[in-house]
Amino acid sequence: MLTPKIAAIHDLSGFGRCSLTVALPILSAMGNQCSVLPTAYLSAQTAFPGFTFHDLTEEMKRAMDHWQALGLRFDAVYSGFMGSAGQMALVTEFIHRFRKENGIAVVDPVMGDYGQRYATYTDEMCGAMRTLVEDADVITPNLTEAAFLLNCSYDSLPADRAGYLTLAERLSGGRRSVVLTGVSDGAGTIGAAVYDKDCGAPELVLTDRIPGDYHGTGDVFASVLTGGLVQGRKLRDAAALAVEFVRNCAEHTCSTGAPIEEGVDFEPLLYQITADRH
Repeated sequence: MLTPKIAAIHDLSGFGRCSLTVALPILSAMGNQCSVLPTAYLSAQTAFPGFTFHDLTEEMKRAMDHWQALGLRFDAVYSGFMGSAGQMALVTEFIHRFRKENGIAVVDPVMGDYGQRYATYTDEMCGAMRTLVEDADVITPNLTEAAFLLNCSYDSLPADRAGYLTLAERLSGGRRSVVLTGVSDGAGTIGAAVYDKDCGAPELVLTDRIPGDYHGTGDVFASVLTGGLVQGRKLRDAAALAVEFVRNCAEHTCSTGAPIEEGVDFEPLLYQITADRH
């Protein structure tokens, strides 16, 4: 059996656990050949002041043409942070050119958190992300990004179990599966609302909340989810694996006292998701 190929389209931060520095080791540990298409290079992730930013849009175009000349096709296309609306159009093109016939496209619509969009995002980029998710098989928004995708007020979003389940189904539009992250039943829990378009009824996948607000957990979650789907897991089971791994990483990081801005200390726990444990 050939090793599955996954294309990860994210930014690359030289320091800090997020984006490609998370996706590459996690997807590799889960038994995949991970090919990276960086959208931008940052000297450090954005939690650190004074970071540099280098746009790689033109290099993305050249790399895509080279990959097509090589005849590459991927079992999964997995995208995250984008630096411009033009890059989102490139990802849509990438999905159509490089996803295998039975492959999956996972789009993590990275736009913001806590009701605010990230400083680099514009109205045009939010609109372009709404277009990009139309070509996704699975999307993994947090609550803030759900509001942007639906073009509604963050304050108008539900904050209870039934509301989260309805919101996940609404984000599907009947065309894609949804894993809505950062939800809770209000009892010291955290997790995701999962809507599998092929199975119908949405459900919550929760674990206990670990104190702290760690950077990069969304990238860890979406990477494990993607790896689980490529392994053949059902969406609910892949989401449960991701929820538990993020929880364990947060607990480990909390116990070591590692700086929160560096992201969760996931490397010592990679054995929990290695391919031979499936």
